[in-house]
Amino acid sequence: MSNISKSVSTLGLTRTGLCDEFVSITGSDSAVAQCYLAENDWQMEVWLCSSAVHVLVPLVDTACNATSNLVTNCMALLKRAKSTNSSKAVEPKAKLKASGSDEQDDGKLSLISWNVDGLDTVNLGERARGLCSYLALYTPDVVFLQELIEPYVQYLKKRAVSYTIIEGGEEGYFTGLMLKKSRVKLLSSDVISYPTTQMMRNLLVARVKFRDQELCVMTSHFESCKGQAEERMKQLRVVLKRMREAPSNVTVLFGGDTNLRDTEVTKVGGLPSGVCDVWEQLGKQEHCRYTWDTKANSNKSVPYVSRCRFDRVYLRPAKEGPGSRMTPDHMALVGLEKLDCGRYTSDHWGIYCSFITGS
Repeated sequence: MSNISKSVSTLGLTRTGLCDEFVSITGSDSAVAQCYLAENDWQMEVWLCSSAVHVLVPLVDTACNATSNLVTNCMALLKRAKSTNSSKAVEPKAKLKASGSDEQDDGKLSLISWNVDGLDTVNLGERARGLCSYLALYTPDVVFLQELIEPYVQYLKKRAVSYTIIEGGEEGYFTGLMLKKSRVKLLSSDVISYPTTQMMRNLLVARVKFRDQELCVMTSHFESCKGQAEERMKQLRVVLKRMREAPSNVTVLFGGDTNLRDTEVTKVGGLPSGVCDVWEQLGKQEHCRYTWDTKANSNKSVPYVSRCRFDRVYLRPAKEGPGSRMTPDHMALVGLEKLDCGRYTSDHWGIYCSFITGS
């Protein structure tokens, strides 16, 4: 396992432990824990010193003096935190942001791309909660989602309130974009049709502003199944054409369930100059290769083993201006842990990427 993969894994374990501690002292659940800890840079002391404790009180079941226990336990933990960090002053997150010390304000841009398999309605509620847990854990700036259905979107709108959600359709299943409100400003969006699709597929595009840079972010779910290679290659050509022809001062990021085989990319002439496959750019790390893996993921009961790199992320940095310095930083797979229901968040692993923006 690479150092990057180890660091991401360690980060996840650390944050899971913080959530467990939060739950034990507040009597809330893990979703509430992730929400409040993520909003306070995953620093328990910052949350305790902020007014968030007072906001949380109404959310906790008041039966059996739960609210009283909450305050008592929080004060006890705060006292312990202060005693173990006596040499380090703790400030609320609002002050940290004002001083420019916000941990996430490092100039990097992060994203998650994930086919969430909304068409599989078994344990869908718990699996949707699983997605929200990962969003709280990694706090990506941009999220590309495929195979959404309307009930799934409605759930996200209620739970992922720190994100702007853009839908690529209204009926059946479709794609979606999520933009972190505090970091990414939506300028416009559009849905581009694939004229010959037989599976309701399209390209969802949004023009956004991140810091001092303009980005075009795009997601799609290409035609599925081995026999649909020709249609899939048509859809890839549409995506690559838009990436290639984007204005020179705009950085383009595409992510989605492409269902591509490497031979199909070769047949369309490969990626154009200036466009990179992020996984390849980062050294083709083996632990990130297979996003569809029936050997490791048991959500689909199939009598065969299939391991494919269906989910991909492409980058075309701007040709001029601040965005010209954007480069891939690291990549990891997410969703590798089983939920309490015994299934995974999706039959696909999600992709987490970060980029150095140069600003």
